[in-house]
Amino acid sequence: MPELPEVETIRRDLEPLVVGRQIAGVEVDAGTIHLLTKAPLEALRSTLVGREFTSMGRRGKYILLGLDDGRTLVIHLRMTGRLVWRRHEAPPEPFERARLILDDGHDLRWSDLRKFGTWSVVDDTAGLFARLGPEPIDAGLTFSQFRAVLAGRKAPVKAVLLDQRRIAGLGNIYVDEALHEARIRPDTPAGEISLTKLKRLFETTRTVLERGIENRGASFKDYVDGQGQPGTQHLHVQVFRRTGKPCYACGNMIVRTVVGGRATHYCPRCQPKAHPSRKVDHAG
Repeated sequence: MPELPEVETIRRDLEPLVVGRQIAGVEVDAGTIHLLTKAPLEALRSTLVGREFTSMGRRGKYILLGLDDGRTLVIHLRMTGRLVWRRHEAPPEPFERARLILDDGHDLRWSDLRKFGTWSVVDDTAGLFARLGPEPIDAGLTFSQFRAVLAGRKAPVKAVLLDQRRIAGLGNIYVDEALHEARIRPDTPAGEISLTKLKRLFETTRTVLERGIENRGASFKDYVDGQGQPGTQHLHVQVFRRTGKPCYACGNMIVRTVVGGRATHYCPRCQPKAHPSRKVDHAG
């Protein structure tokens, strides 16, 4: 699933290309419309055709396209969604399901192998934002706020970090990477992490996300950027999907387990199991 770095890369690619452009047409595959928008195609056309894009933003893993009537087209890529910019006469994309035809001879093409992605037009994004936690790369996020997210939690730290209500934008790739750099085993109860390691995790979470953006996202399988090109972050991972390969830090073999129902990768030597008696009062 595309995570914060992948979605942010797409936003940065597409923003200068679509803001100020008018939607001249909307096409959606008949077998996809009810999954994508939960609304008939004609209703979607009535809402979008003639509207101009006034902004392009991101919140967590959501892409936000502002419209000139004050509403917002909210797009979530889910597992295999792609949003790319193409000349109108270009051949269809692999697994193309929909396209927004722009007034300058280009399209925004939507491809989705598994058809889990969603579009919705909302009057106000406040309800969406209210369900999301803070952004790890937000310069305004303080360590105290980050610490409060994990304080007293008995759930594994990985599960807490994946909960979008607590921290927005993190997913499987970057949580595994951040925990490895912080030398924290993924199944450690969140409320039992020492203050020193917690501070390190606060820093590494931001670092791995910024690195992912710099490398234009991780293209293990389906992800491409807004121009349809793969990113390179998958070439730089330390533990994610490196099961049985040597840890770059210590040479021990990376292992795979399951935490919170998600495939999880870590180094047993760099990320040893925490001593059960070490409990930390994060509220202090």
